[in-house]
Amino acid sequence: MFDVAVIDDPAAAEASLNPIRARLLADLAEPGSATMLASRVGLARQKVNYHLRELERHGLVELVEERRKGNCFERVLRATARSFVISPEALGVVGANPEAGADRLSSAYLLASAGRIIREVGALEAQARAEDKRLATLTLDADVRFANSERRAQFARELTDAVARLAAKYHDERAPGGRRFRLLAAVHPAPTEGASHGTDPAR
Repeated sequence: MFDVAVIDDPAAAEASLNPIRARLLADLAEPGSATMLASRVGLARQKVNYHLRELERHGLVELVEERRKGNCFERVLRATARSFVISPEALGVVGANPEAGADRLSSAYLLASAGRIIREVGALEAQARAEDKRLATLTLDADVRFANSERRAQFARELTDAVARLAAKYHDERAPGGRRFRLLAAVHPAPTEGASHGTDPAR
């Protein structure tokens, strides 16, 4: 089981968004059978079996074992990942694309860039798994509390200068065997804990 899997197939995305199947996926973080799950979700075993077959068909759950129960076999399944992320790839031509927006200071550009990361890293991770390799990545995550907008703007300028300086220092266009990496530095307001979606994000 993977920690996180990226869904890029439209049909698989649709299957995962069904409320009943989403609940089944969550319950199948640990192996379970249709009989076990039926009592948890309050549905008939046959109905649960139908949903499980759909999830299995799209690669969202996998067979762990078959147990003999009397004259039949009970199939024990498990989700293929603990959690899932849907890639913009699943949305086809309406999926977010940062190249479509010119304003790099807009939240739309940030969202589109985040979507591109999901799309690209998801594809690279799938390739790495198929080749039994690890994917080289680096994630920096930090919270910064600014005293005011001026300090925030100063931080943005210094961060931009620092990234540009490091990129210029280590970028080597002619290095034989070199590999290009994408670096995205993003700054956005942190949601207030317990606040509603209507809270003013500009505070």
